Amino acid sequence: MNSFFAYFSRLKFIKRWGLMRNVWPENDAEHTLQTVAIAHGLAVIRKEIFHEPCNPEHCAMLAVYHDASEVFTGDLPTPVKYFNESLHEEYEKIEDMARKRLLETLPKEMQNSYKPYVVDMEKDELWPLAKAADIMSAYLKCAEELNAGNVEFKKAYDETKKKLNELNLKEVDWFIEHFAESFKVTLDEMD
Repeated sequence: MNSFFAYFSRLKFIKRWGLMRNVWPENDAEHTLQTVAIAHGLAVIRKEIFHEPCNPEHCAMLAVYHDASEVFTGDLPTPVKYFNESLHEEYEKIEDMARKRLLETLPKEMQNSYKPYVVDMEKDELWPLAKAADIMSAYLKCAEELNAGNVEFKKAYDETKKKLNELNLKEVDWFIEHFAESFKVTLDEMD
C-alpha cells in the first residue's frame, strides 16, 4: 500500500499556533496553500519585476511540501523548537527522518520525482524564496490576528517581521510594500 497522499491529506488535522489563542484557527493545509501562493508570487516578482531568471512553478512546488514532515511530527511550536541550539538540532534530525519516511510511502518509481520537494528542498537555489513565503504566511497570520484585536500575536508579529527583514530579499520587501497592507483591512476596504 502506498500512503503518501493519504498522509499528505492529514495536514488538515495539524493545528498551527497551538500554544496561542487564535481568533481564526489555522491548520497546516491552509498554511501550506497560502505559502504556495506566496512562494509563486515571490518568484514571479523576481522574474517579472526584477527581471531575473526564475521558475515560479518550481518555487511553488518547493513550498507545497515544505511542512509535509509534520504529518509525522506535528507542528512543534516555535518557542519549543528554538528553545536552545541542541534541541533545535535534534528536531532538525527528526524532521529529516520524517521527510525520508514520507518519501518512502511512494512507489519506488515515483520517489526520484518527489525527492527534490520532500527531502532535498533546502538544497535548491529557490529555497530561500519558498522559506520566505513560509515566514510571510506566519507574518500575515499575525497581522490578521492583531487586526482582529488579538494582542497575543504581537510578539510573534514583531519576530516574524524581523525575520523577514533579516532575509534581505528585495522580493519580500516588494511583496510587503504592495500586498501586506491589504491583510489589515476589511473586505469592503479592499480595492
